[in-house]
Amino acid sequence: MNYPQPPWNLKGFAIQTLSLLDVERSRQFIPAELEIISVLPGKTLGGIYLSAYGEGSLLQYNELIMVPGLTRYQNKIGSWISHIYVDNKTSVAGGREIWQLPKEMADFSWEPDVAQESAKQGKVTVKQDNQLLCQLEYKKEWYQPSTWWQQEIAADAFSGLDTDLWQFNNRFKCQFDWLSGKVEIPESSPFANLNLEQPLLTVKMNQLDLVAGKPEVMGEKSNSQLILN
Repeated sequence: MNYPQPPWNLKGFAIQTLSLLDVERSRQFIPAELEIISVLPGKTLGGIYLSAYGEGSLLQYNELIMVPGLTRYQNKIGSWISHIYVDNKTSVAGGREIWQLPKEMADFSWEPDVAQESAKQGKVTVKQDNQLLCQLEYKKEWYQPSTWWQQEIAADAFSGLDTDLWQFNNRFKCQFDWLSGKVEIPESSPFANLNLEQPLLTVKMNQLDLVAGKPEVMGEKSNSQLILN
């Protein structure tokens, strides 16, 4: 399948949760070569990223990413992406071939309609083969501030489907809304063991302009088995 070469420029909006996760639980989802960074004793930082890339994007699709922990490799700090779902087959092919990400197809439902980016509350549901993977309800409370100026963020990530370990950079420009978020992940979901249902923080990234950079090989992984499904 033909797919665009990196970098990919994607525009739309996203919702990001941050949670404190047990290092021992996260280790099941992260290669042994990556050091898990503890932000508190026995705890690392992970979360859920849900996005809708629309008009002006290289490809238009929805995306769900699970991050089981903050990691370090060769003095680089980044997030390990253990699970990633989209609703565009070209994105699946490019994600797996270029970034070595475990992309799979899933169905996304936004309430209100995804076109209403300005909505201050809503719900997004992600299913695969009619089985619930994740559901997030969000609401902007009146007392929670917004940033009306464009923020710029750079974040590294690690990936690897086979023996190689890859690293790539994501650059974000967006405006933030601070939200209250409620997450539902059923026991049947492949990432249920991470306990991501109680986020410390939930933010909405409005007017998102994301550039996913070209990956590079950092090293090799061992033959240790990770929980991927």
